[in-house]
Formats: sequence, structure tokens, C-alpha cells
Amino acid sequence: MSTETPGRYRSSLTLGQGSGTSTLEIPLTPQSDDLPKEPPKGPPTMGPPPPNGGLVAWLHVAGGFMLFFNTWGILNAFGVFQTYYESGALFTRSSSDISWIGAIQATMLLMVGFITGPIYDRGNLRLLLIIGSFGIVFGHMMLSLCKTYGEVLLAQGFCVGIGAGCLFVPCVSVLPTYFSSRLGMALGLAVSGSSLGGIIYPIVLNQLIGPLGFGWAVRVIGFIALGTLLIPIAVMRQRVKPPRARSLVDWSAFTDVPYMTFVFTSLIAFMGLFVLLFYISYFGGATGITDTSMSFYILPILNAGSFFGRTVPNALADKTGPFNLIAPCCILVGVLILCILAVTTQAGLIVIAVLSGIFSGALIGLPPLCFVALTKDKSKIGTRIGMGFGMIGLGVLAGGPAGGAILAHSGNTNWHGVWIFGGVSALVAGFMYAGVRVALHGFRVWVKA
Repeated sequence: MSTETPGRYRSSLTLGQGSGTSTLEIPLTPQSDDLPKEPPKGPPTMGPPPPNGGLVAWLHVAGGFMLFFNTWGILNAFGVFQTYYESGALFTRSSSDISWIGAIQATMLLMVGFITGPIYDRGNLRLLLIIGSFGIVFGHMMLSLCKTYGEVLLAQGFCVGIGAGCLFVPCVSVLPTYFSSRLGMALGLAVSGSSLGGIIYPIVLNQLIGPLGFGWAVRVIGFIALGTLLIPIAVMRQRVKPPRARSLVDWSAFTDVPYMTFVFTSLIAFMGLFVLLFYISYFGGATGITDTSMSFYILPILNAGSFFGRTVPNALADKTGPFNLIAPCCILVGVLILCILAVTTQAGLIVIAVLSGIFSGALIGLPPLCFVALTKDKSKIGTRIGMGFGMIGLGVLAGGPAGGAILAHSGNTNWHGVWIFGGVSALVAGFMYAGVRVALHGFRVWVKA
């Protein structure tokens, strides 16, 4: 005798008679929940906890190091390009016009990184690495052929900037999937690549521009970028994939007062920081404090100091929290920029460059950790980091050209105005960072914040 149960078909066989009977049901058609499920495709949406070490994890730190070397490292080197362009050897434009090249390059890095977040979330790490690397290398090769301001703006400002923007999301998104308890140290080591890039690239340009000319000096930079970018392409893999791609905008962020205050504060901080990065090299040569050759080395000296500023604070942040470090570092950057007003010797300028490099490094390495701390819903971290840096990019876009406009207003002699603008911006931002820290954790000193 067969019976039918809703949702399934079964065959029943009756054994025995009377009260001793028993029924054995034999399924003819399996239920949907009995069917084998297909394994998920693409990168896994969930996985084991981050390994926090091991060969594969540390290879990703090396890959991240090279990404920072060719993104923020290239941005940190723009000051020597500013110095060369100011000489009029390639074209003749005002300081403000020249600084637009570096400002657009930096803004493209931050804003394109904001747009490429969802592309990364869909498992396209390799695609971003290849497109970004191509943009940086191709942009430098085209820059080596440029003769006019407009051509340089397109090649260096837009092409290199967009390429760097494609690499920015992998810079900050891959390592948290391999490290948790040691994330600050791992990210600090990777971020230090920007310091080395800011040392190597200016020295290469300065040393080769004489014997080889501007064109071949820039091509060598392009070849260095190509060789170093092959490392992340070869070793970096996307360990986990978010359950769904992040949205470009988290509208709730605009009503999150601590988050928006931090973003606005960082925007002001980057205004002051990029005045320092764009003009400290040109300042030495233009005022006669250093000779032309030495002026090219001021920025590498600053970036050498920033190596410690981008590793030590991040490592300490695992213990102290990022807000306890970013506020005093930003205040000290503002003080040091204002101290340039009193510099009259080469030794004094070198000391300022080293110290400002040490403390300014924290302004590059700590904001991602601050965004993580400010985001309660961790599924929105990627969106909020992208949004935050996209808005912070407006400060970069304003800082360099505004400093150039102040300088050009009096025939490239109003250096006091430039440093006051940069120093006050950094000081205001530093005290605002302290305000955010107090609002979140109160006035208690010995607390992780």
C-alpha cells in the first residue's frame, strides 16, 4: 500500500498483522533539502580566522609594501617635480598651476579608490592590480614625452593618479583579511613602503636628470614602478570575499557626528600636510638656504623620517589606540611647519624635515585604523573608508594650489604666508582630533582610544 505525504512521495510496506504490524517507508523522490548543494563559486564569503602570520600572510605585507611604494610613495615625491617645473626647463607656469598637477594626482588616488571598492568586493583584486599598474607605468612613459603643461597634467595628474587609485583599495583592504591582532604592525610595515618610494624616486630623478635628461629619468622611474608592481601581482590573493559588494555611499554616515567630524578634521590636516610636501623642497633652493642640488634631497630626507612615523605609531596603536597618537602627531606637524618661518640655515631645514617626516607619517598610516574604530557596523568598513578618503581628497585638492596662490601673490616671495597657512591648518586639525578623542572616550588619559 502506498501513501502520499504533502511535499514528498513515499512508498510504504506493511509487515505483520494487527498490533504487531510495522511500516517501513521508502522515499522514491528525495526532498529539496536532501539534495546535494553546489559549492559556492569564487572567493569564499567566510573563512577561518586570519592567520596573523606565516609565509603567505607576510608575502601579502611585502605586496602591500610595494603598492604603497608606488602610490603614496609617488605622491610623496611630487615635491621634487614641483621644484623642477618651477625652474622653467619644461614649461613656464605659476606655482599654483604647477601644484594642481600633484593635487589632482593625489585626489585621483583617493577618489578613484572610493569608486573601485565595489569592484574589489566582487573578487576582482587581480584586475585592479593589473589596471592600476598599467596606469602608473603608462603615465610615466607618457610623461617622459611631454613638452607642455597640459600634457603633463594629463599624464602625471590624471593617468598616474587614476592608476594609483586602482591600487589604493588593495593597499588597505587585503591585509585585514590576513591579520587581526597584529594588524597595526602589518599595516605599518606596508605603509612604510610609501616612505621608501618618497626617498628613491626623488633621488633617481635628481641623479639622472642631468646625465640623461628629464625624459629618460622619468622612464627609469616607470621601469622601477613596473618591476616593483610585478611583486603584488604575483603574490597577492583575495582571501575572503564580502557576502555582498559594498555600496558606494552609506547615507547614515552623514548623520554620524564623530565620523563626519573626523573626516572634516582629516581634510584640514591634509591641507597643511600637502603644503609641506609640495613646497619644502622648492623653498630651500628658492631662498638660497640650500643649493639647487641639495634642495632635491630635502624631500627624501623628510620621507626617510616618515618611515618611523608610518611604522612605530601603527604598531603602538595596537596597544594605545589610534586617537591617542594621531592628535599629538598632527599638532607637532603644525608646530614644525611654523618653525620653518625661523629657518635660515641648511642644517636647520634638514632638522625640520626629519622631525616633520617622523610626525607627519602618522597622518598617512593611522586614519584607516581610526575609521575602523569609528565604524560600529563592521560590514560597512569598506564603504566608510572609501567615502572618508574620497572627501579627504578635497583637502589635498585645496592645500597645494592654495599654497601656490599665496606664494605667487607676491612674486614667489611670500613664504611666510605659505608656512602660516600650512602650520595653522595642521594645528587646527590636531586640536580637532583631540576633541574627537575626548568626545569618544572622555578625559581619561590611560585608556585605549
